[in-house]
Amino acid sequence: MAYILCIETSTTNCSVALAKNNAVIALKEDYDTQYSHAERLHNFIEIVIKEAGIGLKDISAVAVSKGPGSYTGLRIGVSAAKGLCYALDVPLLSVPTLQSLALQVKVKENGSVVIPMIDARRMEVYSAVFSSDNKLLRATKAEILDERSFSEYLEKSKVYFIGNGVEKFAAICDNDQAIFIQNKLPSANEMAIISYAKFLKEDFEDVSYFEPYYLKDFLVG
Repeated sequence: MAYILCIETSTTNCSVALAKNNAVIALKEDYDTQYSHAERLHNFIEIVIKEAGIGLKDISAVAVSKGPGSYTGLRIGVSAAKGLCYALDVPLLSVPTLQSLALQVKVKENGSVVIPMIDARRMEVYSAVFSSDNKLLRATKAEILDERSFSEYLEKSKVYFIGNGVEKFAAICDNDQAIFIQNKLPSANEMAIISYAKFLKEDFEDVSYFEPYYLKDFLVG
């Protein structure tokens, strides 16, 4: 049995979950429009630990959303995760932000595609492409949206778009195959499945040298 503390700070959602193996047993988050991680993150950690009825000493590992996303948000989350790992002498796990965001799409057909996207200002987004069973089809990249974006996937199957970059693409995409899931942000809730699989494989990060996946350094939030 493993207790994994999951931390997600890549966007304005300050989100913390406590998972028992791959099931979330406590969750605290704040879907704010402003960044409040510095003020709320450690308080949220205390809340989920207490709600789960365990102590910090019972934690088996700490998982952190590694990006891409807000430069400042990622720095705060990773710094907190590293501090806990050092203090508790437990391993650090990193979870790709877009992969966990894709898991929020619950209803999808076999053969369909999920494209999570995080706003990178103006008409640019960070996106990746996943199969209906959360297998990576195209790696994460920063890209400027236009009417033909993702056409190679929209021509073949239904495509589910999710994340805070969706609204800007929905405004320019005219394709019946596109399904837009708006008002969703990455959450620690979906990190449990990925982090537990990594924990079982002992796919740990080097606490001393691990850095967030910024992709582009200028996105400050």
